[in-house]
Amino acid sequence: MATRRTRRARGRPVFLVDGARTPFLKARGRPGPFSAADLAVQAGRPLLLRQPFEPPEIDEVVLGCVMPGPDEANVARVAALRLGCGERVPAWTVQRNCGSGMQAVDVAFRRIAAGHADLVLAGGTETMSRAPLLLDLALAAWLGDWCRARGLPARLRALARLRPRHLRPVVGLLRGLTDPVVGLSMGQTAEHLAWRFGIAREAMDAFALESHRRLAAAQDEGRLPELEPAFGADGVAYTADDGLRRDTSMERLAALPPAFDRPFGQVTAGNSAQVTDGAAWVLLASEAAVEAHGLEPLARIVDTEWAALDPAQMGLGPVHAMAPLLARRRLRSADVDFWEINEAFAAQVLACLAAWTDARYCREALGLRRPFEPIPHERLNVDGGAISLGHPVGASGARIVLHLAHVLAREGARRGLATLCVGGGQGGAVLLEREAQG
Repeated sequence: MATRRTRRARGRPVFLVDGARTPFLKARGRPGPFSAADLAVQAGRPLLLRQPFEPPEIDEVVLGCVMPGPDEANVARVAALRLGCGERVPAWTVQRNCGSGMQAVDVAFRRIAAGHADLVLAGGTETMSRAPLLLDLALAAWLGDWCRARGLPARLRALARLRPRHLRPVVGLLRGLTDPVVGLSMGQTAEHLAWRFGIAREAMDAFALESHRRLAAAQDEGRLPELEPAFGADGVAYTADDGLRRDTSMERLAALPPAFDRPFGQVTAGNSAQVTDGAAWVLLASEAAVEAHGLEPLARIVDTEWAALDPAQMGLGPVHAMAPLLARRRLRSADVDFWEINEAFAAQVLACLAAWTDARYCREALGLRRPFEPIPHERLNVDGGAISLGHPVGASGARIVLHLAHVLAREGARRGLATLCVGGGQGGAVLLEREAQG
């Protein structure tokens, strides 16, 4: 831990100068209107059109995506070409489960800081509604036998071995949201944290309700400047995050059954992130690029951190990423003005808040002599989070970094921290700073 505390990002300053995202569209039991590349283009086109430089002047494009479609291999390159970046701009796709969009931002940050680039377009995209349906391995084996069968008798023998169970599709999304090492779904890991930290169902539902209320207020008051409309091939315009439930209440949330641990669990569809499609980009620039193009930074990326822990407790990843970052920067909770912790589950965020101030956890799990001060509720996810917005897994990391930069600018604040948990037992964090106003 001592080595990690003293490690400090060095190099040139890196500025977040602009960004954009699509509305986050809730998956509704059938493929959504956009592919992953479609969403990336929908978010990227207005972003690049308003820049004082042409897209081919970008040095690199990095895009996070967990489940790109088979027709969009290296979806970053597909999106970059469709955005007009030209054939000479390299583009590549990164995958770190829920942290993929944040990983893309981190890669761009490090490329510019090291002097290898001056302008990088980085972000994430995901169409969870188009997650593939897979063939069972038994059916795949049967198809192999069928293809090798020669003549009618052999074909008939192969056909006789086909069973109805072979035709049952495997839902790729459910497989992807289950950890193969510990055998737990992401929701089950949230149940584990709720039990460990004594988080009651009522507290989870109250957190979820507040997420919807905050998003509703942000929509009504125009506090989502990063949002750009998306236009379907049929002419339909998608202008707002459509997972918002303005009519939800504690009574409605309390009526929902457990989703992952029946019949006794407490994590429900109502206090969990929604399965969603969406994309988000940030445009990062060096100081030289800012001066050359007359850009106005929203914030400066100061530092990043990645951490790992037991996959069965993956929801605590933000704590493990934030702690060493703040320690090496010699910062306390009070030094951070605004926080974005991705709301994979209400139980998961509440567990992070509990662990953050728990002396025993900080000592035994983080190697700290004392816990951190509490994270103020009024400074956390001030405009709602993934419970109300949705969580397109490849895009969320980029979204929270971008929105945090806008919050800092809006509030005239100096410092913000964006963090999220990552399936497989990891966590990521990005520290932003800007010149405080007033």
